Amino acid sequence: MIDFTFTEEQELFRKAAREFAETKIAPKVPEMEEVGEVLDEVVRDLAEAEMMAITIPEAYGGLGLGYVARLIALEEIGRVSAATAMMLQIFALGIEPLVSFGSEEQKQKYLPGLAKGDRLATVGVTEPTGGSDPKGGRTTYKKDGDDYVLNGRKCFITNSHIADTITVLAKDEADEDTLSTFIVEKGMEGFKPGHKEHKVGFRGCNTGELVFDNCRVPAENLIGGEGKGMRVSMTAISMVGRGGMVGVSLGLHTACLEEGVKFAKERVLYGKPISKLQMIQSKIADMKIELEAGRLLGYRAASLQDQGLNAGNEFAVAKYYTVEAAKRAANIASDIHGGYGCLNEYNITRYLRDAWVLGPCAGTSDIMKVIVAGWTLA
Repeated sequence: MIDFTFTEEQELFRKAAREFAETKIAPKVPEMEEVGEVLDEVVRDLAEAEMMAITIPEAYGGLGLGYVARLIALEEIGRVSAATAMMLQIFALGIEPLVSFGSEEQKQKYLPGLAKGDRLATVGVTEPTGGSDPKGGRTTYKKDGDDYVLNGRKCFITNSHIADTITVLAKDEADEDTLSTFIVEKGMEGFKPGHKEHKVGFRGCNTGELVFDNCRVPAENLIGGEGKGMRVSMTAISMVGRGGMVGVSLGLHTACLEEGVKFAKERVLYGKPISKLQMIQSKIADMKIELEAGRLLGYRAASLQDQGLNAGNEFAVAKYYTVEAAKRAANIASDIHGGYGCLNEYNITRYLRDAWVLGPCAGTSDIMKVIVAGWTLA
């Protein structure tokens, strides 16, 4: 038997997440769009609602609700603000290496603060040499007494300037085939945020560079042991980073559908709402069909993850499909709006800009196809 329904607890959680998004996040969206910066009150609201605690075990102060619940939260928040959902999904991405590979001492030190929002997390993998080839990175480390010393630069890092607990992938200075991951904290000697990016979309979500200039990291901040860096960082990206992008994409897709339906019912041409026109109905049907298919793919992968199974391939499928579907939905909803779809007074222009930014996050759609092809041909 295959059960496609949510549990009663999950349904209640969805209602709570939607109410939170509509009452706490939605009113802040205009300001985020205007200033293009993270708002402290939004981060505070996420923390007070325990949105950072969803995937952290209860033993460390988290909710321990799992990854289906996380996907629900991201979808509901992404429906009102893709930027906020993106910020939240990267918090969880930064948390995951500690949950899955951290030592007991590391978990006790970091996870309670991350669950409360006293600490904010991210992951530093992507470099100017590329993110799809992490082995091509140039950030290095070397052992120096009781410390490791890191040198290099990471780019396109979400939460770069607000995170204070960062999982960083680096290669051994003496052996470029050996990669390790380290917990770098804000304030450590030799570490600082670099350039801050100004994106066409996801305004209100911080993106920028991380700079390591002889950054000294205590040996106890090594995660998973030397040489385990690819496993630590890429497991988090394939399971949690891509799963998070599915949630952001589903939320944005839902917003596009709802906005298109609302406009189609209100806009009158030829003496009747354009929702009565078959061509408009066809566009709305396309958006709805792809949204339902994306949800099935996404929640299937998250359900497998909650069962303790490796769902990396399933998340690659879901990430590819939901991202591309959300981009199509933004274009379709804009078409339904006609000339109004070009005006900033309408939400659809924000959805279009946000949709453009979905693709590269946690691996491009082309990379997802490479993964799926490898899975299929194995």
